[in-house]
Amino acid sequence: MPTELRRQILGRTNLEITQLGYGTALPELSSGEHSEQHADELLNAVLDAGINFVDTAPDYGLSEERIGKFISHRRDEYYLATKCGCNIDAEGVRCDPGHVWTADRLRANIDQSLARLKTDRVDLLQMHNPSVEDVEKGGLVEVLQEIRDAGKTRYIGVSSTEPHLLPFARMGVFDTFQIPYSALERRHESMIQEAADLGAGIIIRGGIAKGHNARQQQDETWDGAGLDEIAAAMGRHEFVLRFTLSHPACHTTIVGTGKPDHLAANIRSAHTGPLSPEVYEQAKEQLAKSGEAPH
Repeated sequence: MPTELRRQILGRTNLEITQLGYGTALPELSSGEHSEQHADELLNAVLDAGINFVDTAPDYGLSEERIGKFISHRRDEYYLATKCGCNIDAEGVRCDPGHVWTADRLRANIDQSLARLKTDRVDLLQMHNPSVEDVEKGGLVEVLQEIRDAGKTRYIGVSSTEPHLLPFARMGVFDTFQIPYSALERRHESMIQEAADLGAGIIIRGGIAKGHNARQQQDETWDGAGLDEIAAAMGRHEFVLRFTLSHPACHTTIVGTGKPDHLAANIRSAHTGPLSPEVYEQAKEQLAKSGEAPH
């Protein structure tokens, strides 16, 4: 087993990031109901494990603040990504509507994020799920470029889904895309490849279901495809993570967990690496037969 996590260049950027990244949209970091000591230990454990890509957002509760408080002193050990378009007040409380697509909102988001994160710039600033119309109407590409030119971010990107993903990718102005994808939700599979072929960096999110309905649907997909026989001893969680790592355009996948034992398991799975080509192809064939195929 390799001693370091696999790294890849994130698309047209020069960021060499670990293929296993860390997402911070989780209660253990975002909620004041969980102790600061736990957040401190968790974030430092992520860096100690060798993960060098951390993704957050202004509307992930206390996550930005806790990153700034507990690991800003280790800023040279990781690449930092946050988002914009998030409608939060001066105290960081999320407001309705959840996102506002104006130049003033993007500028306010990055300034507040830098203060909370205790850094002078982020490595990646991503719009948080806008529509193409939102971006074009607000002239937001130019605003992101202005923020980049001011030195507040190195690269710009979009967290997106269909039907907006490919139109954004074809604009040729975004360095990265953050896209939901897993073995059990393959609708963006070919779009991920097309965006990567256009030179963009690919950040995959949402590999593990959240919420009862999502878990139930994924259970049905798993059972319908007969994946237990393929996964065998590795178990479902490891199989799903390694399936994502097997996508040839997966530069990194951000997996958030607030439990040290789950973090350790994710690290072990990432060290083991992608599925073998034979298992990967067999899984895709069985998923397609069961109705879970890419669009």
